[in-house]
Amino acid sequence: MATLNPDRPQPNVSSSSNAAFKKQLNKVYTFYTGGFIAFVVVLAILEQMGLNREWIGFIFLLATIGLYAGIGIMSRTTDAAEYYVAGRRVPAVYNGMATGADWMSAASFIGMAGTLYLTGYSGLAFIMGWTGGYCLVALFLAPYLRKFGQFTIPDFLGERYGGNLPRFIGIIAAILCSFTYVVAQIYGVGIITSRLTGVAFEIGIFLGLAGILVCSFLGGMRAVTWTQVAQYIILIIAYLIPVVWLSVKQTSVPVPQVIYGYQLEKVSAKEAQLMNDPKELEVRKVFADRSAALDAKIKNPGPALVADRAAAEKKLADLRAGNAPVTDVEAAEKALAGVPKDEAAAVKAWTAAKTAADNGNKPLAGMPRHAAIFAGDPKGDAKAQETYDTSRRNFLALIFCLMVGTAALPHILMRYYTTPSVKEARQSVFWSLFFIFMLYFTAPALAVLVKYEMFNNVVGSAFNNLPYWISAWNKVDPTLLSVTDINGDGILQLGEMKIGGDIIVLATPAIGGLPYVISGLVAAGGLAAALSTADGLLLTIANALSHDLYYKMLDPNAPTARRVMLSKMLLLVVALAAAAVASQKPADILFLVSAAFSFAAAAFFPALVLGIFWKRATGIAASLGMIAGLGITFYYMVTTQPWLRGVFGITSPIELWFGIQPISAGVFGVPLGFAVILLVSLVTPAPNKKTQELVEHVRYPELRGTAARAA
Repeated sequence: MATLNPDRPQPNVSSSSNAAFKKQLNKVYTFYTGGFIAFVVVLAILEQMGLNREWIGFIFLLATIGLYAGIGIMSRTTDAAEYYVAGRRVPAVYNGMATGADWMSAASFIGMAGTLYLTGYSGLAFIMGWTGGYCLVALFLAPYLRKFGQFTIPDFLGERYGGNLPRFIGIIAAILCSFTYVVAQIYGVGIITSRLTGVAFEIGIFLGLAGILVCSFLGGMRAVTWTQVAQYIILIIAYLIPVVWLSVKQTSVPVPQVIYGYQLEKVSAKEAQLMNDPKELEVRKVFADRSAALDAKIKNPGPALVADRAAAEKKLADLRAGNAPVTDVEAAEKALAGVPKDEAAAVKAWTAAKTAADNGNKPLAGMPRHAAIFAGDPKGDAKAQETYDTSRRNFLALIFCLMVGTAALPHILMRYYTTPSVKEARQSVFWSLFFIFMLYFTAPALAVLVKYEMFNNVVGSAFNNLPYWISAWNKVDPTLLSVTDINGDGILQLGEMKIGGDIIVLATPAIGGLPYVISGLVAAGGLAAALSTADGLLLTIANALSHDLYYKMLDPNAPTARRVMLSKMLLLVVALAAAAVASQKPADILFLVSAAFSFAAAAFFPALVLGIFWKRATGIAASLGMIAGLGITFYYMVTTQPWLRGVFGITSPIELWFGIQPISAGVFGVPLGFAVILLVSLVTPAPNKKTQELVEHVRYPELRGTAARAA
């Protein structure tokens, strides 16, 4: 891989030099892809010869992290242009591939198909929003930002709007959305690493973190770029193999996207059957009875708590008196210790248990029918119509936030600073869409194929004959997968399984009956997705602090070596902080990622678009617009999202505005940001002539001054 570490190019690189560099890259990555496929084949042969699963997991983990670390070591640099923008010589197709890997976060690789599995049609909002966001990038941002020629988004804000205030607010916003996003990636790293190796989740986080740090710490954007290309190749191979296998297994057609609708019809028919299955109704009845009993306790907590404690103490005493097995006694002691200490704690615990019981009393284990467009019924009663309108409103709001957030994410926009020219920046957006499309077009099919497999080959199985992967995932994290014989018949019903969306993709090979080496491959693909995005995010945060805050605002005379070293040290600190937060399992991956999109949309999109297309936009207006948009978005999330409410100690009832869920909070911040920038700009002095001519030149490079204004 030494060929991926070329000498630093001169400022003006000839087209022949670029062509030779691209040819060299083609050769290297062709050999790399062939070598990786051969590596997987060898592991598959060794598995058949008796190599155990733990060794396969460790080999995948060590080999892939070692590969990424090797690229990072060979791409190490202290040159500012190389460290921040990879020397601005990344060809469009490879920048598109690197952007695809940067984009394919743990949410895309791990969470998206799982969300589609659990929510059906409404999950398509993620695909439409994220894909549509790249159209906005191509039309409104990427080529124009490349013309400005800065290193980071706060750098652009400081250059376009003048002064340190817009830059500083941009730094704060970049850190907020990037840190939120990177916590989700490291959380995904912990899940995957613990599944691959069997180590504890918290240890898995720090094992995966080592691979992140070596790449971004040593070589900055140059190392991250070439590592992300390698990671994309792994993740796309890993994603496609099991879903193609499921397609062949179920329909004999190796193109899952083609048979998606055909299998969806079968899933819909099975859903109708399960909704009226007597055994499923039995399970729902048990949950309904539990809910009623818990409701009675909540209404009269004092006597109920006394009775629960007395019952737990009596059971323990009876077991001890009867010389019961040690395991039974220990279980009774644990149950007694788990009895709430006071009425407030009891009400809180019982309320949570009642919510779980109410969810268990819903058809299809609480999942909507996969092909149902929105919840409710537009032709039903008033409540059904309101539910339908709210569901549709949230669907559209989420698409909006994801589209605008995609177009404003700092770590994605930074990628378009690395191309040799504005033309290649625009071309690389096309390649980004192409490489992302390969996974996004497959995810809906994967969700349906897995659901078909679960409904037909897992549900209805005897508890003593369940597949191995169920117990394996239960050991990794019981909150991700658990099964309980609720009605005591020894047969698994759909309502007796709790499954988290974050394991659907990772468990797909096992669900489809593939060898364990494919499970290891998929886990390695998920790890590549999480690591590639984490690399870009950590670099964004570190660069915002070292380049934009330290160099641009505090010490403009700082030498290059000091700036790069400071960036590396800050990267290490931020990575450890993100790992510490992720180890607390603050929220599911998809919420954390979506929160980052709302933050980016509200903070950056209005300021970036108006800064490019409206020369009258002023610095104070942009600053106030970013503060207002980000402020209202953050306020809405804090007051409506359960985990954040707990963090900030908010106990007042949740009040949703227009029924919009906190995941789409940016829908309030973006319009407010635009309005503030427009109105304040009109009542404040216009930017100086130099700034206005700069904006005109970026939009109309062939025109100057008055000619541009005349145009």
